[in-house]
Amino acid sequence: MRKKTAKLFLLTVLAVLSILLIVEKTLAPGLLSKPSPYKNIQLLTRVVRLVQSEYIEEANPAETMEGAFKGLVNSLDVLSCYLNSESVLRYRQRIDSDLKDTGIILYKRYGSFPQVIGLIENSPAVEQGIQLGDLISGLDGRAPEMMSLTEVQLYLKSQDEKPINLRILRGQKTHEVDVKRKVLFGNHLSFIPAKGTSGILRIHRLYTPVVKEIKEKIVPRLKSGKDKLVLDLRNCYEGDTQEARELINLFLKAPEVGYFEKKGKPNEPLDCPDRAELEIFPLVVWTNQATMGPAEIVAGVLKELKRARVIGSPTLGLTAKQNFFLFEDGSGLLLTSGIFFLKSGKKLWQNGIKPDVLIKTEDQTDNAYLEKSLSSSS
Repeated sequence: MRKKTAKLFLLTVLAVLSILLIVEKTLAPGLLSKPSPYKNIQLLTRVVRLVQSEYIEEANPAETMEGAFKGLVNSLDVLSCYLNSESVLRYRQRIDSDLKDTGIILYKRYGSFPQVIGLIENSPAVEQGIQLGDLISGLDGRAPEMMSLTEVQLYLKSQDEKPINLRILRGQKTHEVDVKRKVLFGNHLSFIPAKGTSGILRIHRLYTPVVKEIKEKIVPRLKSGKDKLVLDLRNCYEGDTQEARELINLFLKAPEVGYFEKKGKPNEPLDCPDRAELEIFPLVVWTNQATMGPAEIVAGVLKELKRARVIGSPTLGLTAKQNFFLFEDGSGLLLTSGIFFLKSGKKLWQNGIKPDVLIKTEDQTDNAYLEKSLSSSS
């Protein structure tokens, strides 16, 4: 038994060292703390040996290995994470059109409780009374502190409508609630007429074929470029960089609008070389705290290049590219491999966007946004 345990612990060390090498090679500049992981190999080996020889109980090698992976990768930054095989499956299904969700948008750092920063209107979460600012201390009995932001957000989704049990911390009170899941959006976008504007174009999820649908279904409905067009990116926390680039290119044409800084490689420019079909429309962009990732890139670029005024709340700055690595056992890694800078050189990653017109958290209604949009100068 001792020999078997020793072999498994050796496997743990080798596996963790392999991940250290991947992290060292892949992680974007400025995200990896010093000293280099190579200098920690001796310390890591010593720790594992001490656990093996001195810890009072027989440690479970499989649990120790997963815990080591999570501790190593999840603590690097908000987006980098180790995913076990169950989470990898959820990750691969994340853009399925029939995926059911609760309507909760979360933010968390490693070692903390997830906090509700966004709620999709008319969602099961809203129906069950979930509120902005709530902390989640339990997911179907699981403790979320050591889970990554990606893991927690993926866990809220499912192929079926089975409710998820949440333990909620609100102020000094704790309560449990079962939240159903349902398909939240029939499409990735919607278009709503609004008096005094050319309409409100709301992006729910910034995945293909959002821009194609805008060109085919929305552009023909727009009559003139006199009234402001509203691009609503509130609660748009999912998407990919390519679709963000194409969305920007609908409103402006430019050889370079920003770039990703990568480790040991030339910067990767983000360009918008095609004709901008909506260039004539005055533009307002709506954001809130749950505007994340590619949607932040869209808002940040349009604001900096003075193509649009941004109205709403500051964003979190989760503007990064990630590499996905799949392992033989079905687990995987998501590692931040590039961080986004605006054309001016301003780093958007972890800094976010400060709106031109701020709307207070307690007053973030559609009417408040629309009123500010109509009264704001172009």
